[in-house]
Amino acid sequence: MAHLRSQRRLALAVPLVLSLTSLGFLPGAASAAPRTAPVAQAADGSRLSYVVNTGTDRRTLTAVRRAVAAAGGTIVTTYDRIGVVVAHSADPGFAQAMRAVPGVRSAGATRNAPLPAQSTTDVGTPKALTAEEVARAKATDGQDPLESLQWDLPAIKADKAHERTLGSRRVTVGVIDTGVDDTHPDIAPNFDRDASVNCVAGTPDTTDGAWRPTAAESPHGTHVAGEIAGARNGVGITGVAPGVRVAGIKVSTTAGYFYTEAVVCGLMWAADHHVDVTNNSYYTDPWNFNCVDDPDQKALVEAITRATRYAEGKGTVNVAAAGNESYDLDADSLTDPVSPNDGTPGDRVIDPHRCFDIPTQLPGVVTVAATGAKGLKSSFSNYGLGVIDVAAPGGDSTAYQAPAPPATSGLILGPLPGGKWGYMAGTSMATPHVAGVAALIKSTHPHASAAMVKALLYAEADATACADPYDIDADGKVDAVCEGSRNRNGFYGWGTVNALKAVTW
Repeated sequence: MAHLRSQRRLALAVPLVLSLTSLGFLPGAASAAPRTAPVAQAADGSRLSYVVNTGTDRRTLTAVRRAVAAAGGTIVTTYDRIGVVVAHSADPGFAQAMRAVPGVRSAGATRNAPLPAQSTTDVGTPKALTAEEVARAKATDGQDPLESLQWDLPAIKADKAHERTLGSRRVTVGVIDTGVDDTHPDIAPNFDRDASVNCVAGTPDTTDGAWRPTAAESPHGTHVAGEIAGARNGVGITGVAPGVRVAGIKVSTTAGYFYTEAVVCGLMWAADHHVDVTNNSYYTDPWNFNCVDDPDQKALVEAITRATRYAEGKGTVNVAAAGNESYDLDADSLTDPVSPNDGTPGDRVIDPHRCFDIPTQLPGVVTVAATGAKGLKSSFSNYGLGVIDVAAPGGDSTAYQAPAPPATSGLILGPLPGGKWGYMAGTSMATPHVAGVAALIKSTHPHASAAMVKALLYAEADATACADPYDIDADGKVDAVCEGSRNRNGFYGWGTVNALKAVTW
């Protein structure tokens, strides 16, 4: 199984990976949460990575660079336009020293585990369709061979949208994730090499193929990329927007950690390389929720907020997964037991209005909840009135929400590295459906700003009323409470996205 948010957390929201013939869940990804103590400093003298957030004027940036060196730090990179400095230091007092420097707004460690990035961990391989199963699938009525198994496309009227347009090749969606296998036959025709990069170290690496996952890494990013822009080419599956282009922006370590410096690098790269939409099916490690009253966590929130705002200002729509823990993100408090996931986790009761899952809870980011084959909130999907913006198919247990034939699984079918296909589920899978619809909107309205694309995404969504009561497992107990009206509520936000409206309005 792909190791996604289970023992450690693949910031992704993908708890389920199954084969074509499998009907049950594999053990899934749990989430991580901040503990009471701040991020542990490297008391043993090993190096940690830090972000230092400053003013953007030249004088301040120059002074802060000098202060980094004086405090025993080494600058990795500086994003002058947003005032974010990435530095390494072995001094356990580095962040505190930097917070005292004039012009520094916040500074904090991005991790507990010392540099370098974690060693390779076997994240497993999801069960895939066999060669015989793929060979038996036949294209019909202009569909790709496996498209009849994709109940998720008609759920958002993507099949009807494709009768009008597949999307524009002038539009690119950046998959900020575990890497994308651009050699996959469903991805290769639409891959944008110029917009692809490896940002794992916090600086761009454009070596050919650097954006691909290794054999030991999660297939998650490849699956996401195919859901967005799998080519209509007579092979495999079809994406929501099979005519747009997709870029791989790799930000996770081999062990599956998405650290702040890598995420900032990925967002800035996307913004500066004319990426129209980013897909963010992860949370930023090591904290599931970053509390702004903790100086280290506050710095991580600020750095990524600056990057997302910069990207949106450059025309990029940022779409992110709400998470898979069945949390009410509008509750007064939550208990989140597994952060820091690269250190020693501990239970902490947090206020989700002051402690944020980033980037999904940041201002301007489109927050996506998941639905199953019956159109109900997926059993695992996070929710919350005023937090969820839209919903889209992310799959669910077939026992809870079974699809209509010929589909056989309630999960989402997509490509896997090495020319394979298989099932996954999670808000990680819902998010690329929304990114794909946003790409269709941008294809239809090529001069629309990011704000306009988001406004159309919300206006075109199909209003979806609360399920009352919500007893997804039919055991007689309410599993979650949906608050709000038909037009905007905590389960579905403004509604379920609609691909057909995206190409006709």
